[in-house]
Amino acid sequence: MTIFSKIIAGEIPSYKCAESDKFYAFLDINPLAQGHTLVVPKHEVDYIFDLSDEELADMVVFAKKVALAIQRAFPCRKVGMAVLGLEVNHAHIHLVPLQSEGDMDFRKPKLQLDADTMKQTADKILAEFER
Repeated sequence: MTIFSKIIAGEIPSYKCAESDKFYAFLDINPLAQGHTLVVPKHEVDYIFDLSDEELADMVVFAKKVALAIQRAFPCRKVGMAVLGLEVNHAHIHLVPLQSEGDMDFRKPKLQLDADTMKQTADKILAEFER
């Protein structure tokens, strides 16, 4: 069972930003920018391209809705989308609020946000997602 499966099951706490019957979105605990969110399928699949065509399409549509909520909650030029999947063997999409292309550089130092800021960030995104 991956760490993401444990998060989805509620065994590990997370900062929920959005949820559907098939997908779960939560804040990255080592964010590149405030609002950096991960979108994962609720069932465990290692590689995003191992998803069926329908599942992948549904995941991207769900991610789009989350990205729009991020953009409303944290005004930015765009929300970048990246699929890396090397650290956790559970398919996931990174959504990162962008002001410039450099904001998507995963080699740069990550933000250190306190628990209150993380909760407020997730709550803002969730409120926008649900409206």
